Amino acid sequence: MSDHIDSVCRSGFFQLRQLRVIRSTLTPDCAKMLVHAFISSRLDYCNSLLFGVSNEQLKRLQSVQNAAARLISGTRKFDHITPVLRDLHWLPVTQRITYKLVMLVHKCLSGTAPSYLADSCIPVGSLPGRRQLRSATTGQLFVPRTNTSIGRRSFSVCGPLTWNGLPATLRTSDLSADAFGRALKRHLFDL
Repeated sequence: MSDHIDSVCRSGFFQLRQLRVIRSTLTPDCAKMLVHAFISSRLDYCNSLLFGVSNEQLKRLQSVQNAAARLISGTRKFDHITPVLRDLHWLPVTQRITYKLVMLVHKCLSGTAPSYLADSCIPVGSLPGRRQLRSATTGQLFVPRTNTSIGRRSFSVCGPLTWNGLPATLRTSDLSADAFGRALKRHLFDL
């Protein structure tokens, strides 16, 4: 994944240099829209595949997001960036990955995802040949065993694993996709 991250960082910083030249002529809303179109869309593209990537690689992507936030807000290089990200309502890169994975699992459970993905999200209470467990009522999903690090990054493992890490109130709620997304984002901001 390092080649993909290299490409995203290179193109993101290139776009930021281009936007920095014209930043003084843009309104704040226009700057935010352009940054979202050129930078955030690149950071979000296939980011669920980045689950399990080393923190060093994710820090590189986070530096692109931080630079984009600094461009929009006008903060200096050594100012603290977390309040700026909160003001923009942007989740940090690791939490964006979690958000995308959990939303995909929610779509699988609600029946709006393709069947090849939905087949990977099996509630604990509906496992064939097993007795009913107490965890069946908590909304947890079955996490298959794997012996390799690549196997741990597959959706059938990381999706249920991330879902099971959510509070029970989110896992067992019957919210629409939009309401669930807002509640999930609020939960991830509080972490």
